[in-house]
Amino acid sequence: MKKISSIFIFSLLFATVNFAQSKTEKAVADAVETFRKLMIDPNKAALEDITCAELTYGHSGGKVENKAEFVEAFVSGKSDFLKIDLSEQTIQVIGKTAIVRHTLVGDTHDKGKDPTTVKLKIMTVWQKQGGKWKLLARQAVKLT
Repeated sequence: MKKISSIFIFSLLFATVNFAQSKTEKAVADAVETFRKLMIDPNKAALEDITCAELTYGHSGGKVENKAEFVEAFVSGKSDFLKIDLSEQTIQVIGKTAIVRHTLVGDTHDKGKDPTTVKLKIMTVWQKQGGKWKLLARQAVKLT
């Protein structure tokens, strides 16, 4: 009987820990999805709210923007995503930090450029601030 009770308690504890991780990962995934939508339909206040003041936003071509530059690029249409599909997403949460990796395939029509399709590997770093997950860093590399 003690053995069965121990197994039951261990199983319950394991399920509780797994659920807590899944709940946190879901909150991060929700933030990523909100960010994806904002990249297609930018809103200055919402972009500012979902990003950290210390944001470093790295493009696949090597350009790195701070928060003000990133927000301005999206609001002005300099960076213009028409469609974004994310796949192969992984989320690793370490305390109040999360590392998210995924593949991004998107249609763009940046100001002054021809429409194109981009295929990128993305890594983002999210930080929990004031109960919200906010983007701290992003780096993209082109898929070849």
